[in-house]
Amino acid sequence: MFYRIKDRLRRAHFRHECREVFDAPPLVLDPSSPAIVFSQLPHKDLMMFLVALRSFARYVPIKGVHLLNDGSVTAEDRALLHEHIPGLVFYELADFRSAACPSGGCWERLLGIAELVREHYVIQLDSDTLAISAIDEVAECVGNDTAFTLGTWDRQEFETMAERADQAKKIIAEQDNSHIQVLAEANLDKLSGYESLRYVRGCAGFAGFSARSFSRERVEALSQEMYTALGSKWNTWGSEQFASNVIVANSARAAVLPHPKYSACNRVQAETAFIHFIGSCRFKDGTYAQLARRVIGELNGRA
Repeated sequence: MFYRIKDRLRRAHFRHECREVFDAPPLVLDPSSPAIVFSQLPHKDLMMFLVALRSFARYVPIKGVHLLNDGSVTAEDRALLHEHIPGLVFYELADFRSAACPSGGCWERLLGIAELVREHYVIQLDSDTLAISAIDEVAECVGNDTAFTLGTWDRQEFETMAERADQAKKIIAEQDNSHIQVLAEANLDKLSGYESLRYVRGCAGFAGFSARSFSRERVEALSQEMYTALGSKWNTWGSEQFASNVIVANSARAAVLPHPKYSACNRVQAETAFIHFIGSCRFKDGTYAQLARRVIGELNGRA
């Protein structure tokens, strides 16, 4: 209860500090771009999403924005977002559910991406992200139809599934770590054809998916194999991120964004250009609101 109260107070402070994002002109889209932005949106993150989207679209042209309502977005929210985002497309969770996959935990988001990549390059952009300077690597990935993920450590590369499965088993044995991501990684060698497949420990909060790179059926098959390996544990929050990692790593062309230029908020360095404000450090010291205000000032021509 104390955490929820503190979170509401911090969010209220952020909304007050960043309210001028609503003064920015409507988002300018680029019909020639192959890319759309897709995100699952709760009501409480509306302002954060607008800041994230506008900060990102300054550096990477997009042709449209598609949003997945988590069930809490109101009619007023929709009207406000339509004012700021031309051609905005909304979906509901029920549009993408599958009996072969967990329900909730952002699984509908991944299944939605599987549908949208039939026609678009899809950029999954979480609301708690911020681009504070040029992100040329992402623009290049879009231009080259290359999938990408937000990495976790410096000079990170793709691994074979066998390598990551062995490492995860050691972590479980030595640290008694039962997190769903580690458990799933330890069972990578249960997947069909794992010997020739790759894996990356990326972040589903910011990822790019090449056009026609995977299908709903691919996601469902992966999910069913992990259900066989893990049973009901596969329903745990975090399993969708593991699945996203598998999809990105096994795209025809894929890249891990350079860390710490692309970083979580607990690893920011002087060269960091894109920040994922994960919950543990999102509102810790006011940095998020300070940087967001700077971005809004630039958007409104005050920089």
